[in-house]
Formats: sequence, C-alpha cells, structure tokens
Amino acid sequence: MSLLAAAGLWGPPGLLLTFALHPALSGPPHRDYCVLGAGPAGLQMAYFLQRAGRDYAVFERAPRPGSFFTRYPRHRKLISINKRHTGKANAEFNLRHDWNSLLSHDARLLFRHYSSAYFPDAGDMVRYLDDFADRLGLHVLYNTTIAHVTLNKDRQAWNGHYFILTDQMGHAHRCSVLLVATGLSVPNQVDFPGSEYTEGYESVSVDPKDFEGQNVLILGRGNSAFETAENILGVTNFIHMLSRSRVRLSWATHYVGDLRAINNGLLDTYQLKSLDGLLESDLTDLAIVKDREGKFRVTLKFFLEEGNQSADAITLPQDDNDNFAMRVAYDRVIRCLGWNFDFSIFDKSLRLSSGGEFSKKYPLVKASYESKGSRGLFVLGTASHSVDYRKSAGGFIHGFRYTARAVHRLLEHRHHGVAWPSTEHPISQLTSSIVRRINEASGLYQMFGVLADVVLLKENATAFEYLEELPMQMLAQLETITGRRARHGLFVINMEYGRNFSGPDKDVFFHDRSVGHTEDAWQSNFLHPVIYYYRHLPTEQEVRFRPADWALPRPTAIHHIVEDFLTDWTAPVGHILPLRRFLENCLDTDLRSFYAESCFLFALTHQKLPPFCQQGYLRTQGLVGTESLRRHGEERRFPQGYATVGRRREDGAQGPEGGPLAPGPPLLQPHDSNKEEL
Repeated sequence: MSLLAAAGLWGPPGLLLTFALHPALSGPPHRDYCVLGAGPAGLQMAYFLQRAGRDYAVFERAPRPGSFFTRYPRHRKLISINKRHTGKANAEFNLRHDWNSLLSHDARLLFRHYSSAYFPDAGDMVRYLDDFADRLGLHVLYNTTIAHVTLNKDRQAWNGHYFILTDQMGHAHRCSVLLVATGLSVPNQVDFPGSEYTEGYESVSVDPKDFEGQNVLILGRGNSAFETAENILGVTNFIHMLSRSRVRLSWATHYVGDLRAINNGLLDTYQLKSLDGLLESDLTDLAIVKDREGKFRVTLKFFLEEGNQSADAITLPQDDNDNFAMRVAYDRVIRCLGWNFDFSIFDKSLRLSSGGEFSKKYPLVKASYESKGSRGLFVLGTASHSVDYRKSAGGFIHGFRYTARAVHRLLEHRHHGVAWPSTEHPISQLTSSIVRRINEASGLYQMFGVLADVVLLKENATAFEYLEELPMQMLAQLETITGRRARHGLFVINMEYGRNFSGPDKDVFFHDRSVGHTEDAWQSNFLHPVIYYYRHLPTEQEVRFRPADWALPRPTAIHHIVEDFLTDWTAPVGHILPLRRFLENCLDTDLRSFYAESCFLFALTHQKLPPFCQQGYLRTQGLVGTESLRRHGEERRFPQGYATVGRRREDGAQGPEGGPLAPGPPLLQPHDSNKEEL
C-alpha cells in the first residue's frame, strides 16, 4: 500500500509518520504508577490509586494475590490478632484491634468476616486478599514476573527519569513512579563451615512424625524458629535453639515482630528443665561436621582451620571441655534465620542498597518511604520496615496500611497538586478534636512514634487545620509535602511508651508500674498520648540532631496525657482538663465552652472574650437549651425562651465537653476545684 493510499485510512501522511517515527508512541506501554506485588501492601496502594482515579497497574508473578501466604507461615497459623469484638461500634476504633484488614470503604472487606479465630489460618488471608482485589476491581496483571528494573533518564518525566520494567516474556513496561511491595522473600543464610547440612525453614517438613525420637538443633530465635519448635515439641527427644543474641519477648519490647506468647512453649520446657534449651553464640564462630553415623556435631570454626582433617578426626570442643553444652549429636539442624529483600531484579543504577549489613535485609529508604537512591521509587509494606524497625508496626499489615496511605497522600500533592487532607475548625473545638483522635484513631495507635497528627494554627489562633497521620520525621518538610502552611505555630499529637519501659532486659511487670496521677503523667510507662507544641516549624537540622530517644526536637512545650488502663482518655478531670489547660497556656486563651449568660457577663466585664463566645454567642449561635434549662431560666426570671444557666446544677446536668454546666457570675472568680472549672 502506498503512503497516499494509507493516508485514506490513517489520515494525513504526517500522522502516519508520527506513529512510525516518534519513539514515545512506538515504545513500551506507559503508566503513571506501577506497583510490584499483589500482597497486602500492593493491594492497599492499588486501592488508594483507584479511588483517586489514577493510571496504575499492579504486577504479580502468581495467578492470584497474596502468594506469600499460600506457603507461609509454614505451620499456617498467623500471629496477627483478629479481635472481632471490642464492645464498641466505632469502626476506626475497632481497627486498633484488627491486625489483618486492609483499609477500604467496603464494610464487607473486614477480616472478621473471613475467620472467627483469634489467630487465623493463613488460608483465610489468601481468600481475603483474593476478595479484596476482586470486589474492588483492582488492576492486577497476574502471572507477570518482573525480571529486571532499570532507569531511563528523560527530562520530561515527573522525576527526571522513567522506570523500565521487563517481564519474563521480555515485554517492557514504562512507569513514572515505581511502588515496590514485594516484601521479604529471600531466606537469610549465614555462611559457616557445615551450613550445607542445614535444612531451611522454607523447605523443612511440617509433619511432626518425621521428627519422632530425634535430637533437633534450630538456628534462630524469632517467631519462625519458635513456630517450628512448637510444631515438634511433643515428639522429639529434645530441641536446642541457638542464636547470636538472647531471645526478645514481644510483651517486654512492645514490638510485635519479637517472640509472641503463642509460640513460646519452648521457654516453658527450657526453664522447667524438660531437656529443651536455648543457647547464645555467633554462628560464624561455629562449624557443623557430619560423623560416620550421619549425625551432626557442633564444633568451633578455628578447629577446622588447623589443618585438612577427615570428619572423624576434627577436634570437638568436648575433647578439651567435657562440659561443653552442645556435646550431643543432632539428627537434624534447621535454619530459621528470617528473610531478606530480593535486590536481584533491580539495576545498580537504582541504588537500593549500600552494601552494609542492615541494608542486606531492607532497601535504603527515607522517612517518606522513598528510595534514598532514586527519586520516584517508593518501598511499601514489610520491605519498608527499616524506617521503624523494632520500634513500631510498620512491617505488619496493621501498621503499613497506614504508611501506604501516607505515601499516597504525598504522591497526590507532588504530582497532582492535591493538598494533604485536612479539616478546619474554630479554635474552641481544639480540645475535643484532639480527644476524639487519641481515643479513636487506629493509625496513631498502631504506628506510635512514626505517624502523628498535626494541628496547624491560624493567625491569632482563631482557628486551626487538622492533618492526620503525617510521618513524624518529615515534620520539617511539612509545607513541601502537604501543601499546607505552618506559619503561626503547631501541635503534634503522638502516641508513646515510657522511655525506659521497653526492652529485652526490662521487667514490664514490676510493682507500681502504672502511673495514675496527672502530675506524674510524664512518667507514664504504657502507651499514652503526648502533645508537642512548637511556635515555629522545626528545621531539618533540628529534626536530624534531636536529643537521643526523643521522637521529635525539643518543643516549646510538651504535655503527656496520663496512661490509662482502659486506653480510654476521656476522664474529665484526669485527662481532658489537664489537656485543655496545656492548650490554653500555649495559646494564651480560654478554650472552654459557655452558655449564653456567661458569654453575656464576659462581654460586660472583659475586654477579650473567650473564643467560644466570639464564635458563637456574638454571632447568635449559642448552645441549644433543654427543658431543664428552660425551667431553670424561669426560676431565675430570664426572658422567655432564653435557655441559659447561671450556676452549676445540683442535679448533675452536663455541659459542653461532658463537664458540668458553666456557672454564671461565680465563673469569673477563682475556682475551688477542678470539677468546678469543668
């Protein structure tokens, strides 16, 4: 067909040449966002992208989502809590105790509908993720294995380059932003003489019958090691567990990745002298040799380096010390040393790893979860846990569902001009806004010390903006990443444990561990809200060089809300009153709510009215009266319909924020008690 003939089908000749010659049009298919992995983190990000109407695709190597959970954990019991009943109807509060659900608008997609078990089966998670992707219509390309990822520099791209993904068929895909949610999938292995004799957690038998009457050595001390031991505890002769450091118990460290009580049966049998035991030693100092009977012996590495000896001639520690702890022979040696990130598919130009010991496990990312080496590459889910490793829950579903949302909000502002979501309120609602969030918010509760709410004050502190769940270490860049202004001061609301309460060597059950008095709130041990006040936004240098063990730079003022056994910070005297006084001191204003008579008296006797009176009474927006207030007004001979109150009611009627009704003239005098001030 001639060019002119083709023009009749394709339009003007120039258009045909454009299609034929323009590299962008003849290149790989382009998407604004590419998500690697259809596990929980990948699907969570896909949900946010879809709700925002963005151009995206999820690449998944398996034929269905959640492929990790089809095999792991090997013994099929998850250690993530599925608490189906809390006694509360508030959906946000209930997510505090639901460690498996992803965030969505569909109430059917709560994990409690998929399992009634407190520690559910991994198969239920696979079924849940399958439904999550299907019901929400997420764009997932299954059976697509990304084999290589590299950069293609282009000044026209959002970040100065495109990401080129090549799949197993050799097809290329081009993306402006790459979101890596592949988890940790490479078994961690320690290279030492005899390591080839070990069986990996990923392949060892899960049938207890295969271990009957055997001596078993397990390398590792995490949940996978104890999960393996728990499975065979009743059939072995004994189990010895060897690791480089002492076991860390999650109830002591308050870190959910440490050993959970559901798996710690071996601790009982060890301490109650039932043959099993725990030992500490660096694996790189040891060696495993196989004797003529096919059993495995533990020796020291330097014994092997003395010369080329046969297996039966190698010196064993018990030859010099007949009390050597591991002088017995073992039938099986099982490696349970955790997992590492798979760096193999990423080109070195992406600079995901520095080669250091810690970066072998996790990619190098900033506090914003963006790669330190490549702008526009974000790491989500378990692989992003380096940001809060051993500090918070960012490596687990109940944590990274919120960090994924934070990343999405950052991207919405960076590439689409959508400011970080916020709500604006009059300053008189500041106390109630904070109280509501600290009692309901799941993101604050689960990602303590990592995500924080931020209150941005307006000029003259007449109003405020409330931003939810901002990465705390990005506070100095707040204006850049959110599109919001912080020119008149700010509050940061965080949840924290006591500084000396958590740790593998801490006794968290010591006598008098709880703090009950408000004046001692700063010494609270258990998780509790902490409010920081800054007159000015901290600088990056102040955030970077903050005091040791401080979550943020030193503030202008700080307030701890005393810990509460019920984690219910609504006590009028113990929680709300000290908080309100702190806010008032910072703002130099009165944040109480008043009925109309009190506002009227203030107007007659004060030059400056409380904000509530300015924003309500003077605009004829007073509080609505009740029948009891009407009767009280008649007794006081107020004009008909004037539902106000002059003195605190003896019948216990409650006023704004749950306190007693605001008094009249005596309100202007010093208060005799905290209860009167409420």
